[in-house]
Amino acid sequence: MSEDNKVKNNDTRDTFSSKAGFIIACIGSAVGMGNIWLFPYRLGQFGGAAFLIPYIIFVILLGCTGLMGEFAFGRMTQTGPIGSFKFALETKNKKWGGIFGIIPVLGAFGIAVGYAVVVGWFIKFLLGSITGEMLNATDSAAYFGSIAGPFGSVIWHFIALFITAIVLLLGVSKGIEKVNKFMMPAFYILFLILLIRVLMLDGASEGLLYLCIPKWEVLSQPKTWIYALGQAFFSLSLAGSGMIVYGSYLKRDIDILSSAKNTVVFDTLAAITAGLVIIPAVFAFNLDPTAGPPLLFITLPSVFKLMPLGGVFAVVFFISVLFASITSLMNLLEVPIEAIQSNFKLERRLSVILVCVAAFLVGLFVENGDILGSWMDFVSIYIIPLGAFISGVMFFWIIGIDKAKAEIETGSKKVLGSWFKPMAKYVFVLLTVTVFIAGILLGGIG
Repeated sequence: MSEDNKVKNNDTRDTFSSKAGFIIACIGSAVGMGNIWLFPYRLGQFGGAAFLIPYIIFVILLGCTGLMGEFAFGRMTQTGPIGSFKFALETKNKKWGGIFGIIPVLGAFGIAVGYAVVVGWFIKFLLGSITGEMLNATDSAAYFGSIAGPFGSVIWHFIALFITAIVLLLGVSKGIEKVNKFMMPAFYILFLILLIRVLMLDGASEGLLYLCIPKWEVLSQPKTWIYALGQAFFSLSLAGSGMIVYGSYLKRDIDILSSAKNTVVFDTLAAITAGLVIIPAVFAFNLDPTAGPPLLFITLPSVFKLMPLGGVFAVVFFISVLFASITSLMNLLEVPIEAIQSNFKLERRLSVILVCVAAFLVGLFVENGDILGSWMDFVSIYIIPLGAFISGVMFFWIIGIDKAKAEIETGSKKVLGSWFKPMAKYVFVLLTVTVFIAGILLGGIG
């Protein structure tokens, strides 16, 4: 594609300083709460190790098509979804493409609003672990309920967004990249420490058996494959938004194929490690492994109360999940920040402040746990898959599969095989439709 046809951007646009920095930032975006509480739950719910078969199939498939596509789409246009979708339709002499780009921007902002509330909960629980308040609480459910009610976590919610805003104010290379380079390795190291400790617990072997013994019969159930697809889709942060924005900060010599592969591998490792930490720990103390979201805030605190040196390991755990959640929140907020910067020509500082203040104000009204759940379900069911679908159509169909393939291969020593075109153009786009429809029918699949 000639330079004349590319989106024109300010030469001062920030970029990732290295391939490693970009990959770690993408891993930071992908590794989040879905890996830590939902993946272990799904693993136990749908056949233990057998669930890994459809999950790995889908995560590889989506990584080799949609993830690479979003990286390349952003790099090609050097802008976020609004500018990218506008550019795509302009190649066909059509206008109003930017309107479609508003959908994934709203989706990212909507998830960020809810995510910020949960990050605030992690901060509260981390402080409670340090002071002993959480461990000394006689009722873990009541302790969590004290901050999960209406306007129950205003200060913690504010602190979560304040910390994230400080990082975002520093920009892409000095903020997002540097913080991810610290937080993500720390996350893996801390979880490895937890894994070693958990495997030493009496009764942990029962949890390992629960996770690792495959129940092959579940592979014949369509729901197993549908939920594996949903887990893979949301785990990779496919939404036509955040990964496009991160891709727009890429230099043209960065290997997108390698970057997508590393994101898939380390995201999957994080999910499996979380499962090996959380489920055996729960089994060791005869608690409910199918608790779902309350697992992190009610069940696990009960585990730490019973575990020798539980206070120390509670601190380690909540630091690690705080790091994972903040890196994901940065990516989500960066989408509307970039949209304001690019489309209203505002400086970054003002854009960051506007978005974070808006996220805080809207978030005040969803701090109630029940409202928050409904809010996150609506955005993830109706908006996120739609954004990914539109992005796939814009890049693989409207810009064209040949140009898309060439853009993905730019900067790589390898070329994509003949499998790529039908898989990206037809299978990936069809899978985004499947996630959308299945989410509506089943009340959410990721």
